[in-house]
Amino acid sequence: MTGRLEGQVAVVTGGGRGFGQWIAKGLAAEGAAVVVTSRTQPELEETVGLIEGAGGRAVWVVGDVTRLEDIEEVRAAAEKSFGTVTLAVHNAGVPWPFGPTWYVDPARWWTAQSVHVLGAMHCVHTFVPAMIERGGGRVIVVSSRGGTRVSPNMSGYGVAKNTQIRLMEFLGVEGREHGVAAFSINPGSVLTGISDLTMDDPDARKYVPWFVNRLSGRKEAGEDGTAGFEACAELCVKLGSGKFDRLSGRFLTPDDDLDALEPLSG
Repeated sequence: MTGRLEGQVAVVTGGGRGFGQWIAKGLAAEGAAVVVTSRTQPELEETVGLIEGAGGRAVWVVGDVTRLEDIEEVRAAAEKSFGTVTLAVHNAGVPWPFGPTWYVDPARWWTAQSVHVLGAMHCVHTFVPAMIERGGGRVIVVSSRGGTRVSPNMSGYGVAKNTQIRLMEFLGVEGREHGVAAFSINPGSVLTGISDLTMDDPDARKYVPWFVNRLSGRKEAGEDGTAGFEACAELCVKLGSGKFDRLSGRFLTPDDDLDALEPLSG
């Protein structure tokens, strides 16, 4: 451990697998005490076991990011175990629904917004006030390049990710005087559980076959995503450390040269 996050308390939503698990491990490896949450207890137990096995500190809390009371329970567990949350990483997400905007089920489309956007708002509402009280903190939302472009038949995902990016721009500006920095990030292109959900989705196979075929090809080739996962975790460590708070509000990627970037105007 190099201790770039020593003394910090972090929360990671969607922390049981994929990017969430790797982010949680990365933060813990740099000294942060980590609370991971998702809806699946066995996956959370695995994440905590990996962190503790490497000498880190972590606890898990089963919760649904669309329920404010669940995120409030995460905060209570964090404060009981480690203290005030200084870094909140909202990673929970879903890939669906797939299909033209007039075809998809509006309720399922709205559920996608709830997981991505309402979940992010719940994290902001729950953790930022205490960050302000203590003099500062950081919020990172795992968004996507999908939020920066129009990919036909993926409006649920694209609209949600675009809104996440804009939400962090607002928080970046509003939180500046309070020492609260906010970032949205593209985690990178790695096969995850969300990739499996996409490949197994009949609507995805019908309406975005090019995407399903690309994912399937990578899976059949036995792609090892370790480097991508590690790069995403490292980006979160850098942003969580406070070294790049001047970039608050920006949408960032693991490939960015953070030292060369200019602050967001506004």
